[in-house]
Amino acid sequence: MPVPTLFQPLVLPNRAIIPNRLAKAAMEENMATVDHRPSPTLIRLYRTWAEGGAGLLITGNVMIDRRAMTGPAGVVLEQGADLGPFRQWAEAGRAGGGQLWMQINHPGRQMRASLGQETVAPSAVALDLGSYSKLFAVPRAMTEADIADVTRRFAQTAALAEQAGFTGVQIHAAHGYLLSQFLSPLTNRRDDRWGGPLENRARLLLDIVRAVRAAVSPGFCVAVKLNSADFQRGGFAPEEARQVVAWLNDLAVDLVELSGGSYEAPAMQGPGTSEKTRDGRTLAREAYFLEFAADINQVARMPLMVTGGIRRVEVAARVVDSGVAMAGMATALALAPGLPRAWQRGQGVEAALPPIRWERKTLAAMGTMAVVKAQLRRLGRGQPAKPDVSPALALLADQLRIGWRSYRYRSRMMPVA
Repeated sequence: MPVPTLFQPLVLPNRAIIPNRLAKAAMEENMATVDHRPSPTLIRLYRTWAEGGAGLLITGNVMIDRRAMTGPAGVVLEQGADLGPFRQWAEAGRAGGGQLWMQINHPGRQMRASLGQETVAPSAVALDLGSYSKLFAVPRAMTEADIADVTRRFAQTAALAEQAGFTGVQIHAAHGYLLSQFLSPLTNRRDDRWGGPLENRARLLLDIVRAVRAAVSPGFCVAVKLNSADFQRGGFAPEEARQVVAWLNDLAVDLVELSGGSYEAPAMQGPGTSEKTRDGRTLAREAYFLEFAADINQVARMPLMVTGGIRRVEVAARVVDSGVAMAGMATALALAPGLPRAWQRGQGVEAALPPIRWERKTLAAMGTMAVVKAQLRRLGRGQPAKPDVSPALALLADQLRIGWRSYRYRSRMMPVA
């Protein structure tokens, strides 16, 4: 039987309407052209998702600066970009009648050293990934000029997204990327107005939200993706997330998505990837961050969205019935892009990958990401998903692809003599 609450529209604070309560959450597709524009394959992937019935599609992270990339094949939208492919992307993503928001991001220290670019962060704190730490350079602490430039770029990219036909943006302040690094006392060790107490650590996020809101029209949606916790001892804590949401209440934010974790503690990938760092209360859940959302919902005046592990209609319905406005899905829609339509027809379809039980948790997380990316490429080519792909082969192919694209990226970024 269909679950009515999942298919009721949601009216956002700016009066925009999301036609149902199911969202395709962001996944890092890394399917851009060599010059970082949306590729035909990426555009086809989003048309497939749009036709699948989700009320909201949130893109994989679009970078605000081509010098700061989460991956060598990522999309970049900055001043001077050709908006033609972005308009095609927006048209495809809105083909099903839903909202399409562009997730905008800066990686900070979470940028591979193989890309050959200077890495910046709040403080010069390197990633601790054990034997994999060498994949990432020690970052340089950002100057006031760097911080001002990042703020300007977030606002500029949001304005360009609106011009291209997207209906909103999501500012990425989770998963250990730059804005999350500013929020966490583990990675932000500054002693100026950007560090120390939470009010200072949250300053950059709040400034960027204000700048973005000022750069776009009132009807254009502005959302934030926020960690409910870092799942690292001494990191960004649930009570701090609650306070940040309280501050966001006054900044015309239309939705906050709650997630958690980082490259060091990939809690967003669920059980089997980071049990040593995750809060034990959440391990048995499919909706990993629902408990945190219930607490934060007590102070939030904007709608909340929870993403993480949702793959069954009963779980999605429980999320919405708990008072959370939107249920976000990622991996499930990489495997079954038509899941929302199937659920609306009353079909109890579910989609899940077999867990990767490798001893090295960092390697297991990389394997999971590689398997998901393999599904996205298949969908973008018009092929069905193939959940039983070998994680080892998928990871090998992904690393080879990253290596080749990294070489091409470095070549394009080399200064002209």
